[in-house]
Amino acid sequence: MAYRLGVDVGGTFTDFLLFEESTGAFWRHKTPSTPHDSSEGIVHGLDAICEKANISPADIDIFLHGTTVATNAVLEGKGARVGLIVTEGYRQIMQIARSFVPGGLAGWIVWPKPQPLAALEDTFEIKGRMDARGAELRPIDDADIRAQLERLKAQGVEALTVSLMNAYLNGAHERRVGELAAEILPGIPFSLSHVVLPEMQEYERTLTTVANAAVRPVVGRYVRNLRDKLRGVGMAGKLSLLRSDGGLMTSEKSEEHPVSLLMSGPAGGVTGAIWVGKNAGMKNILTLDVGGTSTDVALIENLEARRVRTTEVGHLAVRASALDVKTVGAGGGSIAYVPELTGALRVGPQSAGAVPGPVAYGKGGTLPTVTDANVVLGYLPEALLGGTFKLDRAGSIRAVQTIADALKIDLYAAARGIIDIVNENMFGALRMISVQQGYDPRDFALMGFGGAGPLHVNAVARLMGSWPAVSPVSPGVLCALGDATTRMRTETARSFSTVASRTSGEAVSQLLREMEQQIRGELEAEGVAADQITIGFEVDVRYSGQAFEVPMDVTLAELEDEGIVALTRRFDDEHRRLFTFNMDSEHEIVNLRAVALGQALDLPAAKLPVGNGDPSDAKLRDHELYMNGRMQPAVIYDRARLKANDVVHGPAIVIEMDSTTLVEADCIATIDAVGNILITLAAASSPASSSNDA
Repeated sequence: MAYRLGVDVGGTFTDFLLFEESTGAFWRHKTPSTPHDSSEGIVHGLDAICEKANISPADIDIFLHGTTVATNAVLEGKGARVGLIVTEGYRQIMQIARSFVPGGLAGWIVWPKPQPLAALEDTFEIKGRMDARGAELRPIDDADIRAQLERLKAQGVEALTVSLMNAYLNGAHERRVGELAAEILPGIPFSLSHVVLPEMQEYERTLTTVANAAVRPVVGRYVRNLRDKLRGVGMAGKLSLLRSDGGLMTSEKSEEHPVSLLMSGPAGGVTGAIWVGKNAGMKNILTLDVGGTSTDVALIENLEARRVRTTEVGHLAVRASALDVKTVGAGGGSIAYVPELTGALRVGPQSAGAVPGPVAYGKGGTLPTVTDANVVLGYLPEALLGGTFKLDRAGSIRAVQTIADALKIDLYAAARGIIDIVNENMFGALRMISVQQGYDPRDFALMGFGGAGPLHVNAVARLMGSWPAVSPVSPGVLCALGDATTRMRTETARSFSTVASRTSGEAVSQLLREMEQQIRGELEAEGVAADQITIGFEVDVRYSGQAFEVPMDVTLAELEDEGIVALTRRFDDEHRRLFTFNMDSEHEIVNLRAVALGQALDLPAAKLPVGNGDPSDAKLRDHELYMNGRMQPAVIYDRARLKANDVVHGPAIVIEMDSTTLVEADCIATIDAVGNILITLAAASSPASSSNDA
C-alpha cells in the first residue's frame, strides 16, 4: 500500500491528512502547533495519525508539507544578514528601489520607508560589466572580487547575494564570484541572480535574489532539522514542500530556492479547494480559509487558480510565481478591543495565536477573541476535535462581557458585533480578488475551510451574493489535503523584450522549446518519470511604454499556427477586462516562461450512502443560539452520520472532528453525493441549479 501524508502548520493548529492511494481511504488529525519549533508538533502529530491508521512512519512513501517558515522570517525581520555584490556604480540599488509609495495623496509624508534586506554597509561593488546583449564589456578581476569578499567576511554576513548588471543574459561573471565565494566564505550560502530570476529589471532581480538569500539559512535549518527528526522516527519516504504557486518542490531544492516558499502556507488550501471542486462538479470557486490568526482568500476559475508574478509578504514584493491569495488579520484568534480614543469596537489584526489562544481554550488566554464570541452566541458547542477538546464557555462569557461593558450594550449584541466586524473584514478581502479583478462574485460558489471557515461561510456568502456556501469534507484539514494531492512543479524564465512587429510566433516557439528541455530535465532529476511530465508556457505581454505586464498562457501550436497576432488579441481582451480600456501602442513581448508539472494524484472522493432527505438520524440534540437579534431554537447534527441528499434547515450546527459548520436562519443546507454541505437561501433555487455546476 502507498501512503501520502499532507501536513500544514498553522498559527494555532498543525493539520494532518493521511491518504492510502489505491483505496482513497484517509485519516485526519489536528494537534496544537509548537511555534518555538514546528517540527515538534509535526512529529507528535505524525505518531498520532500513524496510530489511527495502524501503520508506522516507515510506511509513508511521500511526506508533503506546507510551511510558513520563510514567510515568518520576513514578517518578523529574522532573516539572515545578507551581503550583496553588485556591479561598479550600482551600490545603492536596494536603497533607490522603485518609486512606489503606498497610500493616498501625500502618503509619502507619513510612509516610513522599510529597511532593505541587504544593508548599504554590506553592499560592495566589483569591476567588470556585461552589455545589454550579454557580451562582456569589461572583464572582472579575481583580485578585486577576493578583496570585496574578504570585506564581507569581516562584516560577519550569514548569506551572500550576487546580482550583476545584465547577468540574466550571461551569468559567467556571477558564476565566477560564486566560485570564489565558496572558497573564501565556506559554509555561507550564496544566491546568484541569473539562477534565481533570469529576467530583466535589475532592481526586481536583485530584490528577489536578496530575499532568497535572507531566508536560506532559516529555511535550510528548518528543513534539515525536520528531515533529521522524521528520519529519527523511521520515516524514510520522500519529503517535498509546497511552493507559493501551488506546486511541489523537493526539500533539497527548497533549501536552495526558498523564495518560492513565501506563500507556501496559503497555497495548500487553494489546491485542496480545486480537488474538492473537481469532485463536486464546481468550476468557479471563491475560497475562504479562516485559521486561528488570519484569513486567506483566492479565486478559482474553471478549476484553475489565478496566479500572479509577484509574491507579497508584508512590505516585501518579490518577483516569484504565486497563487493570487490575499490575507487579512481576521481569524478565530483575532482579539476584540475597544480603543479609548474612539470608543468603537475593533477586531484584529492582533491574535491570541496558539499560545495562549482564545479564552475558551483554557490555556491562559484572557482577551476576548472571535472564537470566544462564537462560543457565547452558541455557534461553537462546548466540545471540539471529536469531544477531545473542551471549551470554557464561562471564560468566554467573562471575556466578551468586558467588550459589552466598554460599549454599554448587551453581552449577545457585543458578541454578534465581533462576528459582524470579522465577517466584513473577510468580505473586503474577497472583493479584492473578485470585484477589483473584474469578476462578478455572484458567478462563484464560496468555499469556507480552515478551522473556522465553515462557521463564517454562510454569513460571508450572504454579503457576497456567492451561492452556494460550501463546507467541504474535512474543512479543518483541507490545507493538508491540498498538500497531499498536489503535484511537482518547476519553472524557468527568460527575458525577451521585443516588440511584436519585430518577432514571430516561430521565434518565440523556438525559445520556449529550449526552455522546455531544461525544465523537463530538472523534474526528471527530482524523480518524476518522463511520461508523467506535462509542460505549460506563459508569455508576459504589455503595451510598449507600460511599466507592468500581463502574463498570458500560450501553446506552441497557437504560436506556430496563428502567430503573435492571436496572442496580442487575447492580451487586448484580458487588458480590457482588467482595466476597462485598451491602448493604441504597439505590443511588447517582455518575458517567456516554461512550467513543468508532474502527474496529479487522481484521487476520487468517496461517495456517501444516499439518504431520503431527512437528517434526523444524524441529530445529536436540540440547541439554542443567538441570531437575528434573539435566541432561537436550533439543532446540532453529527456530520459523520449525514447522508447524501439530506436537507438541514437553519438555524443549525453541524459538528465534526476538525471543524463546525453554521447554517443560518432562513437558509437550508443540502448534502451532496461526496459529503460537501451546500448552503443556499431557503427561498432560492436548489444548489443543483447553480451556475457553478454548469
